Amino acid sequence: MSLIAKVAAAMGKIAPLALADSSWDNVGILVESPNSNQSNVVMLTIDLTPQVMEECVRKNVEVIIAYHPPIFRPIARLLLGDPKTHIILRSVREGMSIYSPHTSLDACQGGINDWLMLSAVGNVEKMVPIVAKALEGADNVETGYGRVATLTTALRLSQLVKNLKERLNIPTVRVALPDGWSRDHPINSIAVCAGSGSSVFSGLKHHVDVLLTGEMGHHDVLAANAAGRAVILCEHTNTERGYLREVLFSKLQQELGSEINLCVSQEDHDPLLTW
Repeated sequence: MSLIAKVAAAMGKIAPLALADSSWDNVGILVESPNSNQSNVVMLTIDLTPQVMEECVRKNVEVIIAYHPPIFRPIARLLLGDPKTHIILRSVREGMSIYSPHTSLDACQGGINDWLMLSAVGNVEKMVPIVAKALEGADNVETGYGRVATLTTALRLSQLVKNLKERLNIPTVRVALPDGWSRDHPINSIAVCAGSGSSVFSGLKHHVDVLLTGEMGHHDVLAANAAGRAVILCEHTNTERGYLREVLFSKLQQELGSEINLCVSQEDHDPLLTW
């Protein structure tokens, strides 16, 4: 069995592709190189940028697991002068295949949203998906998009922000507060969505104190505050990247075995800087 087939099988156990939002997402094997370099090296990254691709070439990577699919919309032509398609052509030339889990990794148990919630607040009394999506034949619906939780004990807003900056290793977050709130406002419930949260948060059926995500539209933030909800924005990929090293690496190593050299990109980073 080829390494890309082994990776696809292993990732399918961790994050079944049936959980992905097939109405718009593009997941699974995106590039299957016809001339694999046979290095047995697999790299995890959030984004397959030109800098990450150069790192893959230096490290002789055979399979790239890119959380965000580098092939997202239909491609009309493959051109070396187009930065997006150049990366695809380069991967084939270098004998590299590409797999993307994206929303299947958001929705699965033990996935990115579970990790983000527990990073923010630690133990919770109850945690369920905001938008449920069950696997066929599943008895309990514990999978789906986003997470909403009731905290075991109330947490001050300032402590929640401190937890996030420490756990996500970021210097700042952006916070929008409802009228009359202070930094010490008690938080009893929270909804999280890694990446961009507006569409998932629109499925909330109950009031929560805080919406936590990477990014939201201006008017969605205003609407949340008007409804009595605070908003915490950490930037898109900051709510995703830590999961690769802290959780997915060990899960995937266990599935693939020690003969596979698994690594996490050192060039992958959030594109936005705070000056």
